[in-house]
Amino acid sequence: MSQQVQDPAQASRKQQILAEAEAAGVKFLRLQFTDILGVIKNVEVPDRQFAAALDGKVMFDGSSIEGFVRIEESDMFLTPDLSTFRIFPWTDPSGEKVARLICDITNPDGTGFAGCPRQTLKRAIEQARSRGFTMSAGPEAEFFLFQTRDDEPTTETHDAAGYFDLTPVDQGEDVRRQIVLMLEQMGFEVEASHHEAAWGQHEIDFRHDDVLTAADNVSTFRFVVKNVARRNGVHATFMPKPVFGVNGSGMHTHQSLARDGVNAFHDPDGPFELSRTCMNYIGGLLQHAEAFCAITNPLVNSYKRLVPGYEAPTHIAWSERNRSPLIRIPAPRGAATRIELRMPDPSCNPYLAFAAMLRAGLDGIDNDLDPGAPVSKNIFKMSQRERRSLRIDELPHNLDAALDQLERSALMRDTMGDHIFEHFIEAKRREWFEYLQQVSAWEIQRYLKVY
Repeated sequence: MSQQVQDPAQASRKQQILAEAEAAGVKFLRLQFTDILGVIKNVEVPDRQFAAALDGKVMFDGSSIEGFVRIEESDMFLTPDLSTFRIFPWTDPSGEKVARLICDITNPDGTGFAGCPRQTLKRAIEQARSRGFTMSAGPEAEFFLFQTRDDEPTTETHDAAGYFDLTPVDQGEDVRRQIVLMLEQMGFEVEASHHEAAWGQHEIDFRHDDVLTAADNVSTFRFVVKNVARRNGVHATFMPKPVFGVNGSGMHTHQSLARDGVNAFHDPDGPFELSRTCMNYIGGLLQHAEAFCAITNPLVNSYKRLVPGYEAPTHIAWSERNRSPLIRIPAPRGAATRIELRMPDPSCNPYLAFAAMLRAGLDGIDNDLDPGAPVSKNIFKMSQRERRSLRIDELPHNLDAALDQLERSALMRDTMGDHIFEHFIEAKRREWFEYLQQVSAWEIQRYLKVY
């Protein structure tokens, strides 16, 4: 049986939440969690069950959730993180106020469940803390807004705008503003919002935070964007490449480590003012990029984005400013020194993706991995011979190749744990096999008349 937390601060926070919910007239509480593929799930309880929910007494059947447990061991408990209590700034269709808590998944005996992605990230955070580091992350999740027809999404855009365009060309401006307002009411500190490169494509940037909060924020962000879009009669998608011939949606992830509250990536006397810790961290990301690509880019469709010509990285290299390699170093230094990993896309499970990045970077620090010299030339315009001479490798070309690399990685297995590692690969192999069986419109157009 899940045990109540006896800590006085926790008990006080529970009372605050109950009082806040009652004062706001909250009728329902969503206990939110994610499956191993990063899809948000929830168990909703009415107000008379709020106290039990805060004590971690709400149980659910885990046998129906992707990659969780067998039918004979299905009982799971939801243990809420009380710091994540938020009241949604809208009402449900019946006019009732709804709140949410993000939860960890625990076994009936109170121990952490091996298939909980949030606890996977927590383990990586503890490994960083044991080395004296804390990680901050600032993800930039891009998305498309498409028109709907008969309440079904299409890939028809609502505008014909490009980078930073304004209304009347950018008709999504009002929707973005509504999203920003909702996010701010949910506790986000939004820094900027703008139209992206492709028609109907958008980006909203929120402040970097500790990596666990950043992962929680990505899940919340995707939920809010989709909700506001639907209320405006359009469909929001974080699918990496929904339209052929235009830029796909990435989730460039800015990241840094701190030690004793001081940015560990900055060294005023180091090359490019980067510390040895930062260089080793980059080395770790480069060393393991092929292995964690299936985690940060988990869909068949993800690899339609990772192709030359659309600003997404395809090669494993780093640069101080050049945007064609996998990693670039933004200009700010001092406390703002950070690296930007450009390969992830917003379909990933943020808990697993951030855990994989952190463990790869820590492995680079542990083993003093040298990232080599930065690449200043445009990699896309290099010949194969030039890339080979500089030892610039490529990212996997498809999900199947990425899974092969993941399956061989002892570090990623240790990061995810056997349970998630094996269930994730099984689910993704199944996805790839289903894709291979499909006959696409391109094949019909290309082959039907000729052969």
